[in-house]
Amino acid sequence: MPDVYIANFGKGNWAWSKCLEKSVLTVTDDVRVHPFWERGDREGYIKKTQEFLKLASGDFVPNQVASRWYNLNNILVETSNDLWIHREKDTLWWSISSDESLDKELIEDANRYGEAYEVFILYKACSKWSDKDEAGRKLLWHSLHPKAKDFLFTEGTFQKLSEDNADYAKALINGDDLSKWHDRKDWENKAKQSKRGVVTTFNSRQKTSARMVNTALQTVSQSGSASLSKKKLKESGFISKFEFEKYIDEILLEQGQICALTDIQMILDDEEGNLEFRCSLDRIDSNGHYGGGNLQVVCKFANRWKGASDNDAFKKLVETIRQRIY
Repeated sequence: MPDVYIANFGKGNWAWSKCLEKSVLTVTDDVRVHPFWERGDREGYIKKTQEFLKLASGDFVPNQVASRWYNLNNILVETSNDLWIHREKDTLWWSISSDESLDKELIEDANRYGEAYEVFILYKACSKWSDKDEAGRKLLWHSLHPKAKDFLFTEGTFQKLSEDNADYAKALINGDDLSKWHDRKDWENKAKQSKRGVVTTFNSRQKTSARMVNTALQTVSQSGSASLSKKKLKESGFISKFEFEKYIDEILLEQGQICALTDIQMILDDEEGNLEFRCSLDRIDSNGHYGGGNLQVVCKFANRWKGASDNDAFKKLVETIRQRIY
């Protein structure tokens, strides 16, 4: 069955105009690391990415994010006859990926620190982008169900939708009856909440991040007292629970909802699916704190299987199993 992806073409969607003009999907890759991807050398790619590149925060790229960037190129290569959806202000656009090979272009770009460097822009042909459903009706963001807005837009690049959300997206594009979803209790509750004009609302990713932080604080706290929780927060380098949640949300966003240990697509708390694929907060070094630089988001089952094992050793074990299967 074709997959459904939510596209985000670079920081600020800078490449969207080119995608619309040329009927393509696109992603960029630094010229210094791209040869490793071409050779299929994941470990080399990750090592060089961590050596040369940084995040928007100025921090060096963690292992799981470098792995995610490697996967973006693979997604672009492998997508064929998949549905791609892109939001631009109040308009929703869609396209179907082709089975053609990638094209690429070397350009001069500038990173967020103003230092010049070269990047490859990778292109994958797709059908002409459309802002209407198959019945000819305009796809407007403000007219979507509040629940649909939770998953039809993401700040992450190339986010693959869960099966249920993907079915909704396909029905929306086809112009089909959507009451199957809209009449569900969770969808009705979301609509009612939206009509009440709640001052602060949280998307599925943010709620998932908050749940993981609560679990982490419960794990490190033996007495459950507020004072101990504050002490543990301080030890972890976070000045508040809000800052902790924000940090975890950024990790989940950077990982693109991909398990840092298995590369499996995880599900958020509001999404349907096998609960073993639910997001779980893991310490890279099991003996360390729940602090910055020592955290990653993984599938629930992977966290359980890893236990107190060495992170790199466990990832090599997973890779060995993957190679045996394929």
